Amino acid sequence: MSSGVQGITEHDIAEYLANTPGFFERHAELLATIQLTSPHGQRAVSLQERQMEMLRERIKGLELKIVEMIRHGQENVAIADRLHRWTRAILLTADAAELPDVLVRELKHQFLIPQAALRVWNVADAYRHLPSAQGASDDVRSFTASLGLPYCGLNSGFEAAQWLDDPATVTSIALVPLRHGSAEAGRGAIGLLVLGSPDPTRYGSDMGTEFLLRIGEIASAALSRLVTPA
Repeated sequence: MSSGVQGITEHDIAEYLANTPGFFERHAELLATIQLTSPHGQRAVSLQERQMEMLRERIKGLELKIVEMIRHGQENVAIADRLHRWTRAILLTADAAELPDVLVRELKHQFLIPQAALRVWNVADAYRHLPSAQGASDDVRSFTASLGLPYCGLNSGFEAAQWLDDPATVTSIALVPLRHGSAEAGRGAIGLLVLGSPDPTRYGSDMGTEFLLRIGEIASAALSRLVTPA
């Protein structure tokens, strides 16, 4: 520390107190005389009262974090339950020809998706009459093969959006590639799942795609029953 009183700074005092843990034990009477300004007004409060206020604020902050964690946990459980019910409905579908309709209908129902559609290609002869096996152009197939991850963002006139019931009302869209075998982009593409919403923020470009990847994997595994062996 500086030798002269005039040269002593707040940093010097703070450093001295930090390095002298027994100071307030030897001068306990100082704690009762220290007055601080309360953050809830201009009134002066004792050091002990200020510490209690800080502790209450910290506890309140921790309580808010706990409530948020509980809310996220409940949301995750609800999503897991919906995914379970959707997967169960697919597994209970014995007739492979019904799979596309069941998959889309239950997906919309469980996850409250306004509009959804899918197309599958390279299907076996027995399933080529299905609506889901019609209307996927070479451009759509090429685009799907190029997708490494699901696309989420504004509906900027995607051809696949025309598969939806009311494409004119769709402002945000998710395009989930369906693959059989290798998940690498450009290999094994067998179809495309389209999710649409009139809410422009429902499928934002900044949203995570991990959940959509899982949806795509389950849908791909189910629809592989319709596809001809490679």
